[in-house]
Amino acid sequence: MQRRKVLILGAAGRDFHNFNVVYRNDPSCEVVAFTGTQIPDIARRRYPPELAGPYYPQGIPIVPEEELESWIERERVDEVVFAYSDVSHEHVMHLASRAVAAGADYRLLGARATMLRARVPVVSVCAVRTGAGKSQTSRRVARILREQGVRVVVVRHPMPYGPLRADDAVQRFATLEDLDRYGCTIEEREEFEPHLSQDGIVYAGIDYGAVLERAQQEGEMLLWDGGNNDLPFFVPDLEIVVVDPHRPGHEVRYYPGEANLRRAHVIVINKVGTAAPENVARVREQAAAINPRALILEADSPVSVSEPERLRGARVLVIEDGPTLTHGEMPYGAGVIAARQHGAALLVDPRPYAVGSIAETFRHYPHLEQVLPAMGYGERQIRELERTILSTPCDVVVVATPVDLRRLMRLEKPAVRVTYELAERGRPSLEEVLAPLVERVRASRLSP
Repeated sequence: MQRRKVLILGAAGRDFHNFNVVYRNDPSCEVVAFTGTQIPDIARRRYPPELAGPYYPQGIPIVPEEELESWIERERVDEVVFAYSDVSHEHVMHLASRAVAAGADYRLLGARATMLRARVPVVSVCAVRTGAGKSQTSRRVARILREQGVRVVVVRHPMPYGPLRADDAVQRFATLEDLDRYGCTIEEREEFEPHLSQDGIVYAGIDYGAVLERAQQEGEMLLWDGGNNDLPFFVPDLEIVVVDPHRPGHEVRYYPGEANLRRAHVIVINKVGTAAPENVARVREQAAAINPRALILEADSPVSVSEPERLRGARVLVIEDGPTLTHGEMPYGAGVIAARQHGAALLVDPRPYAVGSIAETFRHYPHLEQVLPAMGYGERQIRELERTILSTPCDVVVVATPVDLRRLMRLEKPAVRVTYELAERGRPSLEEVLAPLVERVRASRLSP
């Protein structure tokens, strides 16, 4: 039998999952390559044979997305599968046009084909865009469940940005030392560290079938903490989706965020206190029209500053969450809001002082001006971020990243931390929304 040749367009996450659950054990298909984008330095690696399975004794190459047409021609690719997130619908179809013009079919894999079913209840927290507030929503959900006595385990969307090793197929994080043990990047630490600071257990990795098996042995309930605006990898019993009124209209313009919106059981409109009222109303109307069955909640993400008095009258360098500013396309985040609220005199432009890949990030994302994205996808980039901070003249550094950068690099300047948690408005609350699943867990303890 001639195998159907497949090329998977990815960004080191969803692409590997789709391969693992759909193609790895399918003798009728041959995945000739993954492509890589969005994340620096992810191309030119290889998905290892230990993870790729018996049909791929040499593993699978990962190549730049720019080489799409040449791979289709050289390998006579039959099918191109799109498998990454937080891009416009237009972007998805530009890639479709390139694939079709080169002679291949183009495919999007759906929820039924790619979601794994757990033996325990699953709550998922996803979003319509990066930076909408799913991280603080996930933390709020985890805290509620723990307060109700539920043994909850967090499973985080994959971020395998370092070496692809079989040992990393399943990763378990229980302490901050585990972050060092696995050599986590800043992006990984930003997602894991806040959960660990609340005494949470976090699983991640590369093979989410194996991750699920381990996590459901440890937890009475699983909390899927999504990445970008991707769909969950597990079938959710309760699907919570966060929308952002600072970017009204984006909830229906980006893939697969719109799919999340249409699937949601609960829609959380976040940041209502800092968004224009007309934008909150617009997002609410859009959400209700697209998904009239969903329950819509409102929430704030108020910022807290460790030493707010340092900001008054100061020249500040604001460091924000990297993905929120880059492919999330936000021009600012919580750090800028905090600096303005507490009377900073000037937001310093870091662009003239950026070095290496940080300077390249500014060239690639020209909407960024008076903020520094906390890019740290590897040790070299972390050191380039450090050099950029040290070179930028300012009175105070505002660290508005979920991870405290002062633990990872020298700042050599006064620094304040900006943190933010979810604060729900009105009723029903997330606690009330979660109550049926909590009761289900309690009932399961009584059954033989």
